[in-house]
Amino acid sequence: MTSDSQKPILFVGALTEDSIFRVSGFSSGSGKFIAERATRNAAGMASSAATAAARIGGKATLWASVGDDASGKELIKDLQSEGVDCGLVRTVIGGKSARAIIIVDETGERWIVVDYDPVTQSSPEGLPTNDFSQFKAVMCDVRWPGAAALALDAARDAGAMAILDADVAPRDVLLDLAKRATHLIASEPGASLLCDRKSSPENAVTALNDRYGVVVCVTAGGDGTYWCPAQGGPVRHVAGPKVEVVDTLAAGDIFHGAIAQALCEGQPMEDAIRFASSAAALKCTVFGGRLGAPGRAETIKLMEETYHG
Repeated sequence: MTSDSQKPILFVGALTEDSIFRVSGFSSGSGKFIAERATRNAAGMASSAATAAARIGGKATLWASVGDDASGKELIKDLQSEGVDCGLVRTVIGGKSARAIIIVDETGERWIVVDYDPVTQSSPEGLPTNDFSQFKAVMCDVRWPGAAALALDAARDAGAMAILDADVAPRDVLLDLAKRATHLIASEPGASLLCDRKSSPENAVTALNDRYGVVVCVTAGGDGTYWCPAQGGPVRHVAGPKVEVVDTLAAGDIFHGAIAQALCEGQPMEDAIRFASSAAALKCTVFGGRLGAPGRAETIKLMEETYHG
């Protein structure tokens, strides 16, 4: 029997083939551009989060969906090389694996165009396993909502943490998934969609905690993270480390993977946010999306320098 401390985290959601190009001056207007750098790798919100958890010493299992094409096989192989267990990844006969084209400019900002095949991303008929007690936590993104709903419910029923990465998605999807979570970790735009209005991070935390009665975090990029515990109370703020930004792609995903791992290790929420913020900041110093996910030692080093120095 697996001890509680050895249980993996189940990550549920996107698995895409990302083609990433670094292009200076892209935001200046239309034209033809020559990439200064380029790379291609397996990514997606849940997949990048799983990579982050694995690199910092956790056990990560992925439930995602790919087509029965050459790309699907390569995506699985790529993540397996990171130590991510892909045994639950679904292969859809006749489906196409998801792909994304991403432009990163000289400031580190990014533009993302994603092509999801509705056949491949169709809702699953059921859970990939009947034993959710094997997972310490479930972390779901919003890109495969049918699977996320099943997994969040199963996690709560099994007494595991049910963590939602509430990023930009149709509002009805966000509302359905948010009510199933024990931990709601939202981007600033995602939180505004849930609140149905443009809200400051502080106001969004309060509103969402009042509505759902769970732990709520709202990440605000360079402005850090705002949060409150399930029982409510004053909104708390954790500033992010200061780094030289090269590429913000997948920074939020790295944050989600790192905070899930930290919580599974029993770190208090404030320390878990500091740990995840350090991992996300280090990612921003490296070009290539999830390829910049840091290891444990460097994450702890930046955390200590930033918050305990």
